[in-house]
Amino acid sequence: METYAKALLYAIPFFVVLLVIEIGYGYFVKNQKHKVMDSVSSISSGFTNIIKDTLGLGFILITYPFLLEHLAVFKLESTWLLWLVAFVVIDFAGYWNHRLNHKVNFFWNQHVIHHSSEEFNLACALRQSISNLIGYFPLLLIPAAFFGVPNEIIAILAPVHLFAQFWYHTQHIGKLGWAEYIIVTPSQHRVHHAINPEYIDKNLGQILCVWDRWFGTFQEELKDVPPQYGVLKPASTWNPIPINFQHIWRLIKDAWHTKSYWDKIRIWFMPTGWRPSDVKTRYPIQVIKDVYTFQRYETPASNALKSYAIFQLITTTLFLWFMFYNYTEIGVSGLLLFGFVVFTGIYGYTTLMDRKHYAVYIELFRGALGLLLLLFSGDWFGLNNYITFGSWLVAIYFMITIFCGFYFTYFESAVHDSKTIV
Repeated sequence: METYAKALLYAIPFFVVLLVIEIGYGYFVKNQKHKVMDSVSSISSGFTNIIKDTLGLGFILITYPFLLEHLAVFKLESTWLLWLVAFVVIDFAGYWNHRLNHKVNFFWNQHVIHHSSEEFNLACALRQSISNLIGYFPLLLIPAAFFGVPNEIIAILAPVHLFAQFWYHTQHIGKLGWAEYIIVTPSQHRVHHAINPEYIDKNLGQILCVWDRWFGTFQEELKDVPPQYGVLKPASTWNPIPINFQHIWRLIKDAWHTKSYWDKIRIWFMPTGWRPSDVKTRYPIQVIKDVYTFQRYETPASNALKSYAIFQLITTTLFLWFMFYNYTEIGVSGLLLFGFVVFTGIYGYTTLMDRKHYAVYIELFRGALGLLLLLFSGDWFGLNNYITFGSWLVAIYFMITIFCGFYFTYFESAVHDSKTIV
């Protein structure tokens, strides 16, 4: 986990720079692909994912070192060939894991968050899951274990492979000529995120597009079929935590309500979207029929609320960056507490963005918790070692959080400001 935290220490500023460039370019060419509330929601979703992963919250079904110990037949020399084989095997496993997520009801729950944005930009690339609590991916790395790829190489390449999937979540880059036949490009990934009937469940590759071409899941972006983004059962919230569990909650309810015992069992393993016929009739769910005319999710938001959402996003970024920088010194118990405060904060300000009245209680709780931690410890997890007045800055932040929770719930009218940021 510490290695991943160190990787994020450098990856976060890199992602931020690319996001700023994309947003700036959108304004410059008057073709903005970001909306404040949606992008804040997307980036916040990424934060929940890295909190979960860096704190090791989840159960690993089987580890790669175990597979390596019992399945290795060859032992390749530590040359460029070994690294190439490892990368190709990881990408091959990634393709099948991705395909599994799209094709099976139960596994779709851990991937739906990534598709839940109704926009397509670099921010939506950060919509990653917190519901993937059972780690089974090493099972897909059996070929790597067979070739004797060391665990150290997998540990290095896995985050590199993940981060390399960031850049192609953009609408500002067209088709890339001959590269379209080798790697996943922005054009191909726009197809993947689209809900048009022509594009559903296509282009499942992660770095190499050859798997899609070989296994029949490739679809070119068509000039006369502009991609429409989101999911067919809209999330209808900015809060990434509910989005992570909406689908599985529907499965639980359907399994409970159906009268067929066979359907109660098979619903989890049926194709994504399948529902028992008796439940489908009695408990209909709204599904987008016309992808070109559906109403995209939106909440009343003044410039002040949008500015506050951006403020919370920036502050949360700084909190997490400090957590990764000071990862070892904070310690296990401190990391769990730190992560809880930040996680609660994300839940609080995104609920406020949804204009839910109970958001004020979440903001009051986490603001009071933060101030109590400062009062009893006299520091914010060692921040005073780097900034003399660090604790005071954090205290001011929590007081702002409490004040704004009350302000946006009780004093600001929940209507759109005539002047908007985007």
